[in-house]
Amino acid sequence: MAEDFLHPSENNKTLEEVGHAYFNDLASRSFFQRSGSWNNYHHFVMHDLVHDLAILLGGDFYFRTELGKEAKICTMTRHLSFRSFSGPVLESLDICARAKHLRTFLTNNLKPPSSDIEKASCIILSTLKSLRVLSFRNSPCLDALPDSIFELIHLRYLDLSSTTITTLPESWCNLYNLQTLRLSNCRELTWLPNDMQNLVNLRHLDLRGSDKLEEMPVGMRKLNHLHYLSYFIVGKHEEKGIKELGTLSNLHGSLSIKKLENVTNSFEASKAKIMDKKYLEKLSFVWSQDAKDDFKNSETEMEILGNLQPARNLKRLGINGYRGTRFPKWVGDPSYHNLTDLSFYNCHNCCILPPLGQLHCLKKLRISRMSMVEIIGSEYGDLFSETLFPSLEHLEFRNMPCWEVWHHPHESYAPFPILKILLIFDCPILRGNLPSHLPALKVLGIQRCYQLASSLPRSLVLTKLEVCESNKVALPEILPLSLKNLKTQGRKVTESVFEAFRITLPTSLYDLEFRDCSSAISFPRDCLPASLQCLTIKNCENLDFPMQNHQLESLGYLYIERSCDSLRTLPLEAFPNLECLCIKNCGNIEYLSALKILQNLVKIDIRDCPNFVSFPREGLSAPNLNTLYVSCCVNLKSLPCHVDTLLPMLENVTIEDCPEIETFPEGGMPPSLRSLGISNCEKLLRSPSLTLTDMLTRLTITDSAQSFPNQDFALLPPSLTSLELRSMSSLHTLECRGLLHLTSLRKLSIKDSPKLENIAGDSILPASLLKLQIYECPLLEERCRMKHPQIWPKLSHIKHIKFNRT
Repeated sequence: MAEDFLHPSENNKTLEEVGHAYFNDLASRSFFQRSGSWNNYHHFVMHDLVHDLAILLGGDFYFRTELGKEAKICTMTRHLSFRSFSGPVLESLDICARAKHLRTFLTNNLKPPSSDIEKASCIILSTLKSLRVLSFRNSPCLDALPDSIFELIHLRYLDLSSTTITTLPESWCNLYNLQTLRLSNCRELTWLPNDMQNLVNLRHLDLRGSDKLEEMPVGMRKLNHLHYLSYFIVGKHEEKGIKELGTLSNLHGSLSIKKLENVTNSFEASKAKIMDKKYLEKLSFVWSQDAKDDFKNSETEMEILGNLQPARNLKRLGINGYRGTRFPKWVGDPSYHNLTDLSFYNCHNCCILPPLGQLHCLKKLRISRMSMVEIIGSEYGDLFSETLFPSLEHLEFRNMPCWEVWHHPHESYAPFPILKILLIFDCPILRGNLPSHLPALKVLGIQRCYQLASSLPRSLVLTKLEVCESNKVALPEILPLSLKNLKTQGRKVTESVFEAFRITLPTSLYDLEFRDCSSAISFPRDCLPASLQCLTIKNCENLDFPMQNHQLESLGYLYIERSCDSLRTLPLEAFPNLECLCIKNCGNIEYLSALKILQNLVKIDIRDCPNFVSFPREGLSAPNLNTLYVSCCVNLKSLPCHVDTLLPMLENVTIEDCPEIETFPEGGMPPSLRSLGISNCEKLLRSPSLTLTDMLTRLTITDSAQSFPNQDFALLPPSLTSLELRSMSSLHTLECRGLLHLTSLRKLSIKDSPKLENIAGDSILPASLLKLQIYECPLLEERCRMKHPQIWPKLSHIKHIKFNRT
């Protein structure tokens, strides 16, 4: 649209409709290919061959480069994009002088110093006067635009999303041709210019995630070409009130109307003409939380919402913070035959839900924080002449502190015939029964519903069950054979699971989790299904862990935290197909044993196990083990045997707070090692067995030495590309000479070393360094910022130097 490539046909299609048609046509011809979906958005990519062809045909007209690299841009270039880069930017912008007729300038994820990007924006705006498209998206150092932006009279598209910009210059309002303005996730943006009404051609205004914006500018009603407006904030004054929405009848997609507490009467609400906005598919009405008690008349509140009635073709509706005690009649009216998603949040004064059961297309219903609701049943509607909630697939209740009873119609009315997901969280006094027959239910979650005394609904296709802290909920004696994911919390529920397992084992169960079972309880013999792949046990200190080998052959993931106090030795041979082992805060475990080859094991993570003293004495044979993480095992004396034939693929090793480890295994670390971290392991750092392989590329160290490198680290491997010195509280000098041989080093990080102030030696830091990070090292930072003559010459060649995460 911004490049004027869209040409409306004779049937009065909008530019957006024409653009969608073009795109769909290209996708149907495989020019674009779908690459998955996320958050209701589809993602597309270009096939490599199509991409290469596009580059070939584009020639010099289109150019893509990376900042910091030499760019040969000719005068023919019209469309330019920069790839992500975190280095200096000014040196790269001499291209502007060679491409004054650029129409597109796209950047993404620029992270140079803030002064650089401010100067860069000035250069761009003063040089590239023909721009139609300009993007500084994901440039966190951009906090302002120069006033000269008004000179870009041809600009159609401006993207400042995810920048730290706080305000926009008033001169920006002279961009009369601007069609698209993207300001999403500008979390420091506080206001928009008052003359924004001059942008008469504006079609898209995206403000999502810019939550510090307090009000809209005056004259929004004049922007009657707006096709998309993410949200509108109702102001207290008439010129910024809700009536400004009245003329915006072409709005498409979604719209959120915020601060509705500033609407004082129903007549004022009617001026918004929400019913006339027939192209809206999603609508949200939002009252501020701090205004929930600041109203006088519940009837007035209902009349205001009544006059905000949307068009009948609405698909998604959210009501958040409504202050009335009842909803107007249109909420739940079956004439909304396209409504698929409905949400009620923070409607604290409402004591009754609207009738929703005859919304024939409703698929998802969420009700949360309605603190006055005590009884639910009216939502079915007054007439039981047909199936209730015929299309509902997802039903969710959260934070309903006074909800006590859920009435259900007779099964002959067949409510919820295709309900797949039922979630009930934080409803502490809900009692009675759940719907007894939910034939299509696949996922059931119940958390913190202490009085719920129901047997779980009958379902033959249940695949996920989560019952937490609901001690009176009774599991069925026979669990569905289709159950795949089961998570429980509390002793009673755990006992119910074991009782059900004694009768029948779900043949599809692959994920099982037990939480917060404080009482002594044992796994019954032969209780774990052969299909089980993931087992998680948390906060179950008195739970006896089962060790029947034949039952655990399919297990690939085992996680034990603050549990199984009786467990002293964990025989890994009981899990021949184990892929990941995590043990955390288990105070009594002492040993791992492994009498077999663990062919699939790729990760071991052991933390905060003070009595853990040994890996398998006979050696750990895991030919695919990639990652070993050991932390706070204060009595551990040795690491697994690193014979090449036993651990040939080990690449990542981290050892933290294990003061008794004093030697590496015989032969040192395997040649496959690429990343090594050693923190607070003084004996190990002083050990002559500390030999680092020539293939190591990443090293992280915490040490008590006063200088680094010293004699203990005289032989740092020249293969290192990243070196991090962390929490070295005694360090006061960095020795350049000991680092000079690191010819591959690209990144050096020094963190939390408050005494560090010197960089010693006659040489400079390695010439290969591209990035230096100095965090929480105040003495060194001050001398660097002052460009101290004893320090600055040693690091001035480094392109990117960063202090204190700024």
